[in-house]
Amino acid sequence: MLGGGTAHPIHQEPEHQVIEIHLFLKNKELPEQTMNDQNPRYVSRLTKDTLALVLAGGRGSRLHELTDWRAKPALYFGGKYRIIDFPLSNCINSGIRRVGVLTQYKAHSLVRHLVSGWSHFKKELGEYVEILPASQRYSEDWYLGTADAIFQNLDIIRAEMPKYVLVLSGDHIYKMDYGAMLVAHVESGAEMTVSCLEVPVEEAAGAFGVMKVDADSRVMAFEEKPANPSPIPGQEELTLASMGNYIFNTDFLFDQLQKDAARENSSHDFGHDIIPAVVDEHHVLAYPFRDLETGERAYWRDVGTLDSFWEANMELVSTSPALNIYDKDWPVWTYQAQLPPAKFVFDDSDRRGMAVDSMVSGGCIISGSKIKGSLLFSDVVVNSYSSIEESVVLPNATIGRNCKIRKAIIDRSCHVPEGSVIGYDAEQDKANGFRVTNKGVVLVTRGMLGQAEGYV
Repeated sequence: MLGGGTAHPIHQEPEHQVIEIHLFLKNKELPEQTMNDQNPRYVSRLTKDTLALVLAGGRGSRLHELTDWRAKPALYFGGKYRIIDFPLSNCINSGIRRVGVLTQYKAHSLVRHLVSGWSHFKKELGEYVEILPASQRYSEDWYLGTADAIFQNLDIIRAEMPKYVLVLSGDHIYKMDYGAMLVAHVESGAEMTVSCLEVPVEEAAGAFGVMKVDADSRVMAFEEKPANPSPIPGQEELTLASMGNYIFNTDFLFDQLQKDAARENSSHDFGHDIIPAVVDEHHVLAYPFRDLETGERAYWRDVGTLDSFWEANMELVSTSPALNIYDKDWPVWTYQAQLPPAKFVFDDSDRRGMAVDSMVSGGCIISGSKIKGSLLFSDVVVNSYSSIEESVVLPNATIGRNCKIRKAIIDRSCHVPEGSVIGYDAEQDKANGFRVTNKGVVLVTRGMLGQAEGYV
């Protein structure tokens, strides 16, 4: 079953959402129907007419051994979740309940998670989360790129007949109301809308696909990781970086995918091929992703490297993290096993089970050891006289006695031998077969410990 609280879909407060979009469109007059108190279901009708497709087939090669046995969207995050839970939760909380998840690379653990936690929706009621594996429906190839992945499922989209298709990246951490983005798309008259972040120019240089826009946020050009990104008009220090999330009018999407499939030199990617091909002759809108309360850039993390994965998890153990996973109005749904509460045992001066400035999940046993500034997933056992600091320990790991671990990522089901010292001497860690990042984060997997590996 799904964990969390009671969801509050976007359509419960449509007037608030329309006002936000009104501000985004620089105080232009919206059609009367959107502002009319007698039409409270405006946003919910848009979300009901939308099919979401989540691209979840990526490997995440910059995560190295952490994704050797799982796709990046299946990677654990935040003590009890997987990355895929964030875009899926955004869909459900936004009132979008027709969702397809496109899988490819080592998808077993991802599929198992989706079946366990996301298969309870009733198709008869027009709601579902379905798995769409690469199955060579239109060619003898597997998914060749983001655009090709959607193209190979055109018959499935046609069968659903949505007015709008929401294409989402399945490997980012954020909370976003897609209903507000839908309103902006429809009211602007765009054929395609690209969600984007307002990023400092120096941060985006060489790192993001960025857009050049006019004063009305219409995309004029798309640049893939340029050295000198085009700034936002009137805000020379900022540029618009693509988040990899798009809204299409369905007919327009079909037309562009068919054209792209026929191009021999295409890489069949939305950022590389589709967007640059359409911006000159079609209306493409840039939609900045902002916090609805502050108006500032909203929380969004691409945990695509070991350092960024470690940092994003470490943020959660701070006193006031930027990502509020305790928000009952926008819960993050997931599958969770029925586990007993975390347990802390022994209270001797040299053998005290305790955790400070940390998050400890259900099923954990902290036996006469000290946890500080760390995040432990479910069913972790830490034996006596050990200490763990600034570390992320994935489910079912066991830490032996007298271990000292600092600034590490311990993969699922690792059995760290008694007396191990990790994170205190980078050269020794490398000699032991562990991966050490440039920022000093140490990755430990079962294979590195000489233990049997497999799907996780």
